[in-house]
Amino acid sequence: MRAILVAGLATGLFFSEETKAQTTDSTAKATPVVVQQPAPNAVQETPKKKAWYDRISLRGYAQVRYNRLLETNPNLKCDQCDKSLGDGGGLFLRRGRLIFSGDVSDRLYIYIQPDFASSASSNTLHFFQLRDAYFDVSLDKNKVYRFRVGQSKIPYGFENLQSSSNRLALDRNDALNSAIANERDLGIFFYWTPEAIQERFKLLTDAGLKGTGNYGVFGIGIYNGQTANKPEVNSTQHVVARLSYPLLVGGKQIIEPGIQAYTGKYVVTPDQVSSGVGIEEKYLKDGFDDQRLAASVVVYPQPFGFQAEYNVGRGPEFNLESNAIEVQNLHGGYAQAMYRKEVGSQVLIPFVKVQHYEGGKKHERDAPGYSVYETEIGVEWLVHKSVELTADYSIGDRTIRNAQNFDNRQYGNRLRLQAQFNF
Repeated sequence: MRAILVAGLATGLFFSEETKAQTTDSTAKATPVVVQQPAPNAVQETPKKKAWYDRISLRGYAQVRYNRLLETNPNLKCDQCDKSLGDGGGLFLRRGRLIFSGDVSDRLYIYIQPDFASSASSNTLHFFQLRDAYFDVSLDKNKVYRFRVGQSKIPYGFENLQSSSNRLALDRNDALNSAIANERDLGIFFYWTPEAIQERFKLLTDAGLKGTGNYGVFGIGIYNGQTANKPEVNSTQHVVARLSYPLLVGGKQIIEPGIQAYTGKYVVTPDQVSSGVGIEEKYLKDGFDDQRLAASVVVYPQPFGFQAEYNVGRGPEFNLESNAIEVQNLHGGYAQAMYRKEVGSQVLIPFVKVQHYEGGKKHERDAPGYSVYETEIGVEWLVHKSVELTADYSIGDRTIRNAQNFDNRQYGNRLRLQAQFNF
């Protein structure tokens, strides 16, 4: 019995030492996990909800131009395009924009854009003027259905909707831009954009592919019709509708066809009519028929791109035979080819654009008739995300028909330069 007890004691000591050794070895090899317990009476902080003003972003851009290099005709001008063209033009601050925008709530987005480079006349530059002030009210959290209320771009034409900071050519085409001076007016619009297409519109702009941003797959609305920063004078609104869809082709290329139209009554106000020019009393009160239909197609540059638009319609135009402003037919459009080349962090985009327009310009004095033929050959150089340089060689042929110049034809060439600063 005594021998058994001694043997059991020895065995117990042996296993005890072995277990102790294994435990020590295991502890040495294991990585300790430390769980921190909250201190007694500690208060857990919850994320502070952002105030509406913390959701507002500020950005902008400015453009400085010189248009008179290699100029062959100082009388070749375009009042609707760039007021520094031709004789008397020099270095010119074309745009100076600040943009305040943001989602102030889940259902409300605001966008306010003033311009500090507007021209009141040929003798006054750089005064403050409102360009955009609109408010998007979404009917759902995904912003598929929304109303836009305020002064904004009218959904007519791709190039009209494209920001001047994205556009390649220095000026918009005469044919579609003659529909809406400054592209804007006061109105109420409804836009429908599925979620997947919202992302596609955003991609086109963010990737530098010269998109328009989100103006909906389908848009419809009413607006005053006298254009931005001008009061309504006939108490009837224009109606506009647009359908456009960015198609994904081959997994990469995006092609965006579109169609748009508007109808309304435009008033050529007495201050726009020269002495001796005829205009019927009913037109001064109710306005002229102002109707257009346009088709668009855009192949985004990856690397080759193509863009074309054409519109037909009718509107007020000076008639040489009757020496009066009457409703007449109009037509015209443009085509543009471009190539996008990335060189490291920089981007080069050479382009060629041709345009033609036959019709009136209702916004100018006496609604003159125009015949426009123009070719532009240029290149945009994105030096840095904050600096863009553009050189644009323009070959123009413009004929203006109004009470002062029954057949004023001017043609010539010029090299135009622009520096754009994004901030």
